[in-house]
Amino acid sequence: SIEMDLLHSNGVLIIQHLQRDYRAYQDFLNFMSHVGDPRNIFSIYFPLWFQLNQVVGTKMIWVAVIGDWFNLIFKWILFGHRPYWWVQETMIYPNQSSPCLEQFPITCETGPGSPSGHAMGSSCVWYVMVTAALSYTVRWKDKSAVTLHRLTWSFLWSIFWIIQISVCISRVFIATHFPHQVVLGVFAGILVAEAFEHTPAIQTASLRMYIKTNLFLFIFALGFYLSLKLLDIDLLWSVPKAKKWCANPDWINIDTTPFAGLVRNLGALFGLGLGINSEMFITSCKGKNSCKISFRILCVAASLATLQLYNFVKIPTHTEYLFYILSFCKSAAMPLTVVALVPYCVHSLMRTTEKKLN
Repeated sequence: SIEMDLLHSNGVLIIQHLQRDYRAYQDFLNFMSHVGDPRNIFSIYFPLWFQLNQVVGTKMIWVAVIGDWFNLIFKWILFGHRPYWWVQETMIYPNQSSPCLEQFPITCETGPGSPSGHAMGSSCVWYVMVTAALSYTVRWKDKSAVTLHRLTWSFLWSIFWIIQISVCISRVFIATHFPHQVVLGVFAGILVAEAFEHTPAIQTASLRMYIKTNLFLFIFALGFYLSLKLLDIDLLWSVPKAKKWCANPDWINIDTTPFAGLVRNLGALFGLGLGINSEMFITSCKGKNSCKISFRILCVAASLATLQLYNFVKIPTHTEYLFYILSFCKSAAMPLTVVALVPYCVHSLMRTTEKKLN
């Protein structure tokens, strides 16, 4: 439509302005784009928060998974273009004088562009973290404590918006999103996170509930995809565009395709359910050691260190279906490691040490 073309062309002007006038901040903006990567939720934010507060950690995974699932469905419905290919195919520029947008190794996302998954994932997980931190200060009653709570509230929400704005600017700077796509992503993420503030049932969900949720999310997404394919609507239309217009073929990564994200999230949710409902979790995180600060600190350090080892596990990409299966298993192993394996090992080590001292 004409209105959408105008919105996109104005977005291109903003991208050109950022790439021209903010070149000195390129490294910082690329870093902020990595900060907003949804995969950091599982490898950094979740292991840190789960050991400090299991309620917050559990909520974080649910919010991240459901938020990313909604992001996928919205992307399929909205058919949002990405700047780096749109400028090459649009007919609104005269004499084929399309603007030149610089690309970066993290530019060539292969899924549709609206809403931004990075902006949505960043806003929902940071919303959970900020509200969790403020829940501790809201209980303070005396006057000085109330003043401190207000200052803390202002400080944390300022940090929240600084991070979201930085992530949004970074995604626009690298020409992977238009400005309206990142704004939509931020507010969609906040809505999802706020919905889970009023969903306490996830804290007591059984393994059966996790499996049912996984099956529902997978069947709905697959059914939606197949139904539209029968109507000759290809929901993977963005992948050939990304391959065609990406400046460097090596920057195209199967890990950014729509189904790769779906499989990764379903694996993480399944791994969380498996871990929380395991005997190892009950033995370690529900025992007497769970209240000790030393236990939690050791679990945080061991979890973060162990999860970094998963980065060295490279999944073969030559067979797409094998990639999806192995990606699901790897994603499931990460929360299972944080929730059950690491705490159980730390618990066993502390118990052995206590026996030797006695």
